[in-house]
Amino acid sequence: MPYVTVPKDLTKVKSKVLFNLTKRQLICFSLGLLIGIPLYFATKEPLGNSSAAMLMILTMLPAFLFALYEKNGQHLEVIIRNMIRVLVLRPKKRPYKTNNFYAVIERQNQLDKEVYRIVHPKKAVPRRKESSTGRYLKGKADR
Repeated sequence: MPYVTVPKDLTKVKSKVLFNLTKRQLICFSLGLLIGIPLYFATKEPLGNSSAAMLMILTMLPAFLFALYEKNGQHLEVIIRNMIRVLVLRPKKRPYKTNNFYAVIERQNQLDKEVYRIVHPKKAVPRRKESSTGRYLKGKADR
């Protein structure tokens, strides 16, 4: 009786299109061949056979890497884009900033007082009464 292994994680299974290759691999390999083979024939006479073959391999290598390399479910172009963002585009120092809730309340209180002064120019801003010790006395509204 034949035995077939079934992978436990089915998210890593990719559908094969042709020659047991995925669509992505077929496209990248085709681009590599379209660039590399004409380059080989164009440089075979001036550079020699081995130098032209080496140049062809070096020009086809990025296409093959884009087709095959994958780390943590991310393809090579995603990894390169993330590296460029981190190393070039984003600032090196990223200070941790918090939004202090009490500072927000204090700013809102200052704005409320300013609006009250503008709306009621003759009246003073209502304030709490202080005792001789510097502590606020509780009024009816504060109890």
